[in-house]
Amino acid sequence: MRVGIISDTHGDGAAWEQALANCFQGVDLIIHAGDVLYHGPRNPIVAAYAPKDLAGLLQQSPVPLLIARGNCDAEVDAMVLNLPMPEQVVVQMGKYRLIAQHGHRLGEGEAETLAAYYRADLWITGHTHVAMLAAREGRLFVNPGSPSLPHSGPLGKFKTVAVADDAGVKILALATGEILKELPWPV
Repeated sequence: MRVGIISDTHGDGAAWEQALANCFQGVDLIIHAGDVLYHGPRNPIVAAYAPKDLAGLLQQSPVPLLIARGNCDAEVDAMVLNLPMPEQVVVQMGKYRLIAQHGHRLGEGEAETLAAYYRADLWITGHTHVAMLAAREGRLFVNPGSPSLPHSGPLGKFKTVAVADDAGVKILALATGEILKELPWPV
């Protein structure tokens, strides 16, 4: 199984289309870690800000889509999308358990504690707009960054998404699909 991971699109339909074309070929499922349509009052409006257009694209997604509600996602977003937006998404990918939350309510060390409690093999968050992939305590932790409004981090200020498959997890540059970082599943 191959799972596309995206977060913090903030109403940018062009970013979604780029992710599908450049990074999510052959995925069986897409997990969106929140902040789907609205740009949020602290974020600049993205150049391609068109939440209604993005909603239409997501509704017509050729791949099943699961969404974890973010801090910029409101009831009206869920109504427009006509898709459920729970606080947490849990997916069993073969022998691996993936759990996604937006991450805006997690304090220091809480992701590790919850990942251990739920026996997650991959803990997915968004919120920071900073791409991150790390192995800790026998688990993988990923933030796919943002394909719309990236912030600078250890991997630079690339527009990014991620992919998980049987080999492990990769962070990909949105524009090219180039692997920026990858980690195998812990043994």
